[in-house]
Amino acid sequence: MQIGIFARTFARPGFEGTFDAIKAHGLDCLQFNLACVGLPTLPETIEPELARRIHAELIARSLSMAAVSGTCNLIHPDPEHRAQCLRRLQTLIRASRQMGTNIVTLCTGTRDLNDMWHGHLDNDSPESWRDLVSSLESLLPGAEAHGVVLGIEPEPANVIHSAQPADKLLREMKSPALKIIFDAANLVASREISDQRKILSEACELLGPNIVLAHAKDLVSHGFDKGGTCYETVAAGKGQLDYEVYISILQKAGFKGALILHSLSEDEVPAAFKFLQEKLRCHTEGRASITNRP
Repeated sequence: MQIGIFARTFARPGFEGTFDAIKAHGLDCLQFNLACVGLPTLPETIEPELARRIHAELIARSLSMAAVSGTCNLIHPDPEHRAQCLRRLQTLIRASRQMGTNIVTLCTGTRDLNDMWHGHLDNDSPESWRDLVSSLESLLPGAEAHGVVLGIEPEPANVIHSAQPADKLLREMKSPALKIIFDAANLVASREISDQRKILSEACELLGPNIVLAHAKDLVSHGFDKGGTCYETVAAGKGQLDYEVYISILQKAGFKGALILHSLSEDEVPAAFKFLQEKLRCHTEGRASITNRP
């Protein structure tokens, strides 16, 4: 497993400076966002020369791009807004391999008009599911043709809010280009932190073979409200998520990809990176000890 980070964690005037900062922190892997080059996450056009230059600058620093962000609201209630997002996503899909990755990350979306990370009562409606399927049907043929994988991430406020609907969607779409981004904090956030081993084990059992990317953030409980436990998102290692369980479950599922830090400030990067390194090392040494027993 390789530790990476959201490139946007480092605010620099140019993407070259961002790459330098990532490398200076000892990281070799990143999830890119075109905001790092001064463009929207989903621009109308991506010049081929820009895509090639991004890739060249990565190679020059021995960095790899685990994925590029393509987040937009795939079930936005305004059909025109949704159509614009889909056109721009198709542009990103066509350019992604030139930039150095074959994974584009998606947000499955919400019926909220203004915030794609805000829940809505209509997210569980048949119409929301229909619109998500329709959006993916417009994207997947292009992804398949370009050898690109689209990663969907179960998130509490989105139409795909847990492992079960994610598994249902994979089965319904039946596309080799649709895969999973696994984020333990998201999966636990709508449940009880004390049940995290069970929650993550069940999720990995359903989704394990389709996980192409994992995210690393943490959770702190702040009591209860009428919707259940209230959680705050914090940097990996600063919360109540059991990373020994998380890493063990990912490795048991056969995941060998990138574990991407996010939801942290630049000042928090060294401690979070060290925390993940130690957890991975301890797990690897533990497995080696078991394997080498007489």
